[in-house]
Amino acid sequence: MVYDPLKEETWRIFRIMSEFVDGFEDLSKIGPAISIFGSSRAKPNDENYKKAEKLARLLVKEGYAVITGAGPGVMEGANKGASEAGGESIGLNIQLPFVQKPNSYVKKKLEFRYFFCRRVMFVKYAKAFVMFPGGYGTFDEFFEIVTLIQTQKIKPVPVILLGETYWNTFLTWAKEVLLAGDYIEPRDLKIFQIVDTPEQVIQIIQRLGGRRAPVSRK
Repeated sequence: MVYDPLKEETWRIFRIMSEFVDGFEDLSKIGPAISIFGSSRAKPNDENYKKAEKLARLLVKEGYAVITGAGPGVMEGANKGASEAGGESIGLNIQLPFVQKPNSYVKKKLEFRYFFCRRVMFVKYAKAFVMFPGGYGTFDEFFEIVTLIQTQKIKPVPVILLGETYWNTFLTWAKEVLLAGDYIEPRDLKIFQIVDTPEQVIQIIQRLGGRRAPVSRK
């Protein structure tokens, strides 16, 4: 069979469209949700894993669905907390060259081939974003979200960085390099907040996002 690059590109467009269609159809039904990001390397006995689990339980109590990247680590902790609390536990799994198996606590799973399609789903259906300590992937999502808010492409919503020791180091760099170098404005540092406990996250969401109806346990 002769390779036809034009045909291949055309089919790629349809694959992209199908990811958007599936995502919109499935996630439009979940109600208000919170997207949670963080390291896939956190083990079940890790402090951040436990905090993610506790935060998800509290969010379900507030009436929110929980969205993660479906993987292990912080994502698994959040899905576990949401699932065991009886709430919506959603995982947006990305297909990678190496296998990333969705964690067993995901109740609703969506598969994505393209990172940018997946990112749209994280952002479109979230009333707030919580960032635990993480690597490149976590920072990728963080900078995408704060850029969308900074450029007024989305309405301002809570962007909460959980883990003072980790994120204060980033904040110091942002002030001493980005702000001092005139790469950002002082107001850009107010797009996000740094806290250290799940309870503080809930307080911010209640104050800025409003309290939701508790999830029925029937």
